[in-house]
Amino acid sequence: MAHVLAGILVIWIFMDLLDANRGNTLVGWFHSAADWLAGWSIGLFDVAGHTLQVLLDYGIPAVVYVVIANILASRAFARA
Repeated sequence: MAHVLAGILVIWIFMDLLDANRGNTLVGWFHSAADWLAGWSIGLFDVAGHTLQVLLDYGIPAVVYVVIANILASRAFARA
């Protein structure tokens, strides 16, 4: 599940950096979902440059979600 969440964030990063049409319904859905998933990290770091800002705002939570999921999975398999 966390990999799906990270995937949504990564797709949004690509859409944003490739200037996807924000008026499109699918693009709007990914933008809303990514904003919700990354709400805690948006603006965590204030950097110059749109590309780096997007990578930090949405990339950090993607990495955090995958790391947490892998830790939880390894603990679950260790107990099995």
